[in-house]
Amino acid sequence: MHLRTRPILRRVALAGAALLAATAAAPQASAAAGERGPSGGGLSAVIRYTENGIPHILARDYAHLGFGTGWAQAADQVCVLADGFVTVAGERSRWFGPDAAPDGSLSSAARNLSSDLYFKGVRESGTVEKLLATPAPAGPGKDLKELMRGWAAGYNTWLAQNEITDPACKSARWVRPVTATDVAARGFAVSVLGGQGRGVDGITAAQPPVSAGARSTAPQEVDPAAAAEAAREFFDTSRYDMGSNAVAFSGSTTASGRGLLLGNPHYPWQGGRRFWQSQQTIPGELNVSGGSLLGTAVVNIGFNEKVAWSHTVATGTPVNLHQLTLDPADPTAYLVDGKPEAMTRRTVTVPVAGGDPVTRTQWWTRYGPVITGLGPGLPLPWTAQTAYALNDPNASNLRGSDTALAMGKARSVAGIQDALARTQGLPWVNTVAADSAGGTLFTQSQLLPRITDELAARCSTPLGRATYPASGLAVLDGSRADCGLGADPDAVQPGVFGPGKAPTLRDAPYAENSNDSAWLANADRPLTGYERIWGNVATPRSMRTRGAVEDVSAMAARGGLTVADLQEQQFANRVPAGDLAAADAAKACAALPGGTATAGDGTAVDVSAACPVLAAWDRTAGVASRGALLFDRFWRKLAGSTAAKDLWLVPFSAADPVRTPRTLNQAAPGVARALADTVAELRAAGIALDAPLGEHQFVVRGGRKLPVGGGTEALGVWNKIEAPWNAVAGGYPEVVHGSSHVQAVGWDGGRCPVARTLLTYSQSSNPNSPYYADQTRLFSESGWVTSRFCERDILTSPKLKVVWPRERR
Repeated sequence: MHLRTRPILRRVALAGAALLAATAAAPQASAAAGERGPSGGGLSAVIRYTENGIPHILARDYAHLGFGTGWAQAADQVCVLADGFVTVAGERSRWFGPDAAPDGSLSSAARNLSSDLYFKGVRESGTVEKLLATPAPAGPGKDLKELMRGWAAGYNTWLAQNEITDPACKSARWVRPVTATDVAARGFAVSVLGGQGRGVDGITAAQPPVSAGARSTAPQEVDPAAAAEAAREFFDTSRYDMGSNAVAFSGSTTASGRGLLLGNPHYPWQGGRRFWQSQQTIPGELNVSGGSLLGTAVVNIGFNEKVAWSHTVATGTPVNLHQLTLDPADPTAYLVDGKPEAMTRRTVTVPVAGGDPVTRTQWWTRYGPVITGLGPGLPLPWTAQTAYALNDPNASNLRGSDTALAMGKARSVAGIQDALARTQGLPWVNTVAADSAGGTLFTQSQLLPRITDELAARCSTPLGRATYPASGLAVLDGSRADCGLGADPDAVQPGVFGPGKAPTLRDAPYAENSNDSAWLANADRPLTGYERIWGNVATPRSMRTRGAVEDVSAMAARGGLTVADLQEQQFANRVPAGDLAAADAAKACAALPGGTATAGDGTAVDVSAACPVLAAWDRTAGVASRGALLFDRFWRKLAGSTAAKDLWLVPFSAADPVRTPRTLNQAAPGVARALADTVAELRAAGIALDAPLGEHQFVVRGGRKLPVGGGTEALGVWNKIEAPWNAVAGGYPEVVHGSSHVQAVGWDGGRCPVARTLLTYSQSSNPNSPYYADQTRLFSESGWVTSRFCERDILTSPKLKVVWPRERR
């Protein structure tokens, strides 16, 4: 590798211009055919770093672009990346012990052992290799394969040529070179995160009845009502550790007559589901900037010269179950139209640190793996008579990065829609987009099992008749071939909906989503008519959706919008729950006899000092807001313990979904109790009732305490922040997930997009990196990074540093 810093701007500009000319003229030959990069041997790329360590990667083709991306990701995130590769290799138990918990970034496995049994089974069955060998469009395209090949080479080159300084994996033996198949395996894990990835424990624990006596016992019944509630909770997007807001405004609402996009994805702040920023450029072929999920070779959320897009976690239920009728003579065989089919054994052996290897058998069917539960609340027992198989169509989908790559090349919202329809690779997200011509798009173009309401009515088991209306989880009769999922003519794989069935809204004045269903993407143009598996209609919206729709509809009505308005919305930190309930809570507090309320433990607590704090609170969750912490703790306790029918005097109305339910029931028993519990809690922790939020909601980076604004899901704050309560440590001393790669993008008629970005947790996980906390400090101060997209902006950066990594052959 050559490191070249150019103190003289003219020399930098000339070098950049010469390189652009050379790369634009270079043949698009593959390295496998003997191509030699500009370094004279192997793969290489030019990386121009600007402020905040953001790399602008310039390459001659996709293999070289992947190389530069893998190299630059490793430079910032080598330990997190290496940990993820241990996961998809099924070797966590070998290195970290079988009982430790993974970080949850690549599956929901509770222990390393179950994670390893699943991922080792994926590898040994050749699942990823088969998907790689599937011709496009059902399989990944050649450009993506080249990107993954180059990414692996770039990551390996960084490992070979650099010393790791991050204490998380310095000198660790589990940091190793990777292959393109490893990169693809990581992509597979991301694809099944909402399906098999959430059922890993139930898949790896599934074992048949062990004796003839067990086979003769009565079947264990699954209570349909309890299962319906458990499924509703399991697939409730407000409970996920991922979410998001996004809004697109059309040219009819903006000052320039061009579109605007504000993307605010809510993702984990630690571990392998962090975003990482870059710009990827192949002259004349691709020029895109934005955030990549770690380990992927593409920009997942971003913008180019003409269009910007973001994603939000969707409400579509990405799996279904098939209830199996077992052969009375063999619990590992099931009947289809009266004929037995043997399950397929997948026997997996996992090495374990300090112990003997562990061997387990998994059981697979024509529908997918046998599973004994979806989370602790939804057991699916394997008895002598019945078992359940999990169908996850995304286990046949390795196209997610193809979709991202195609979106990066799009030139309009119509191009985004076409990219989604051609590649059909998004497993669990919606897409919101805006373009420079003033167009907008919302679409739930995710890959879902082809469960129509008609099929569910005809083929649901008694369990499915309860779970499907409640959550979209279909449980179909697996003993009937006529209950198969069929195929849509526009779908790239069987058993899934084609893109023509996706709820879609084009060119509305605004299109917004905050993880509720597609119904209210625009409150004036509600979307209906889709199958239940896509999401619900005419049901209560989350507090965050209600607040977001209020905000963005008012912005659209006001008009004259600019990127600055998007920036203001991101950090307004309005608390919709506070607007609805704080004044009534203050009145209820003031009306308590003697200013005293009874806590949950029966203790009488003087809460009188809380009443004026609630009344005076500004209804925001800014770092300087006094009363925000008091209301936050009160509201979590009250909303978490009181049913909506008891909490509000005006119930939900589908005719007024944004404004209902409303009017706090001041007489609800939980109000006084939550006040007492909150006041007692804060006093015991030594926290003043009117303490500024930022004194007690913060992160510590490099020994410096950085206050953090924003609020939890229950409060409905656009700038979502989830932080575990730790009174001993001062309140909320660390953020676990929330606002992540934020982008506010528009166009003003010039050649370059007008973009402001912010990676809330910063670019690097290495505490020794200068880019470990710089953007976190900006986030603390409601600051932004001005995007450098065009060449002149990159080359005039005062922080410009040019790096030319290359393979050594």
